[in-house]
Amino acid sequence: MKSTNDILIRIESKLNEKIISKSNIGGGCISKAMQIKTTSGKRFFVKINNSSPKDMFTKEANGLLELNKAASIRIPSVIIFDEAFILLEFIEPSAKVNNFFEDFGYKFAMLHKYTAEEFGFYEDNYIGSTKQINTAAPEEKTNWTKFYFNKRILFQFKLAEKKGLSSSELRKGISILENKIEEILSGINEPPSLLHGDLWSGNFITGDDGKVCLIDPAVYYGSREADLAMTKLFGGFTAAFYKSYNECFPLLEGHEYRENIYKLYHVLNHLNLFGSSYYSQAISLLNFYF
Repeated sequence: MKSTNDILIRIESKLNEKIISKSNIGGGCISKAMQIKTTSGKRFFVKINNSSPKDMFTKEANGLLELNKAASIRIPSVIIFDEAFILLEFIEPSAKVNNFFEDFGYKFAMLHKYTAEEFGFYEDNYIGSTKQINTAAPEEKTNWTKFYFNKRILFQFKLAEKKGLSSSELRKGISILENKIEEILSGINEPPSLLHGDLWSGNFITGDDGKVCLIDPAVYYGSREADLAMTKLFGGFTAAFYKSYNECFPLLEGHEYRENIYKLYHVLNHLNLFGSSYYSQAISLLNFYF
């Protein structure tokens, strides 16, 4: 395992510049984050993790590049990456502009207007440090209900079983959900939207222009309602955000009813990442539909 200094030396070699200063940046729970400055005066943001899966930063880079295709919302430029680090442009944080969340809601809606023909993504990636399965079976590529249940809910449930975090109560709930999910997700007839995949308050920053910049994605193409449900899981965004979003890209009837099933994926993931403190919330979200 290489040290942080070894990785910084590797970055110097790839940039063909010396690093003249470095400082740690807090907030990350998986990787070490730093700001570095090179001899040319350029500053970069770097995430380092020696213990992560070897393709984690490759998948993060590909997700950022995919989000940038929509040209709707600011995404950090990817400079270089390998199995131990990802180097991005450094974005100087600043105070939010007065209409920050209105602007954010509009831009997020525009991101969701960027669509694909099939659900999923060309590669699997990660949500936090958990594998996220995006490569869909033929019958899932055009069927959101099948994709979402199999590749999101069922995958996380099986992982919880493997980790000893499940129970007969959870097994019964997932079994009932499997029989009811067609009814719960009926009425969704939109093309797959480009999703950030893990949007909460910790995964956006305020850029040097006072406007939003998205970071740390878990990208795939799916129902935009899944992205919006995640924004409400840990306190939610402002009312102005949702109002602006809906004015730009009105939501389908029944979206409020479907929110909890999308929250369930993330709560199961937190159960698998952080343990049994998330168990009762998972059960509560399931019970909402029974």
